Amino acid sequence: MDLERLKELSRVVGKQRLVLDLSCRKKEGEYVIATDRWQKFSDVHLDQKLLDFLAQYADEFLVHGVDVEGKKLGIDEELVALLGKYSPIPVTYAGGVTIMDDLEKINVAGMGRVDVTVGSALNIFGGNLSYKDVVAWHSQQYQLAKAS
Repeated sequence: MDLERLKELSRVVGKQRLVLDLSCRKKEGEYVIATDRWQKFSDVHLDQKLLDFLAQYADEFLVHGVDVEGKKLGIDEELVALLGKYSPIPVTYAGGVTIMDDLEKINVAGMGRVDVTVGSALNIFGGNLSYKDVVAWHSQQYQLAKAS
């Protein structure tokens, strides 16, 4: 990660316009930022300290659970829990969503603080998950949050 470049980018365009991709893979029991089309491990570990530090320079994080991304085998609940517990700014998780229950698992593991994006599992991309059902679920969650 080129910290000076990130600082300059944040200064020039404003942190409110930046979403940092912190996509990661698990290595030796810890989440490590993956680079080069997710094929290489960086030396940067995804943890509370990193999230707190990088929140100075961005308005949101996007985190792909690379180990489950695109495989439709379920989500990485441990990663979602880490994000829900430690991210000081909005965070969107991607990876492994296969069924509607996965959305609720993200909601619970992320303590209602982690958003989700769904890709290849959607029926509009050839998957089995109904786009309409996902939109309806998100609308329901929004209404519940608004009411509380």
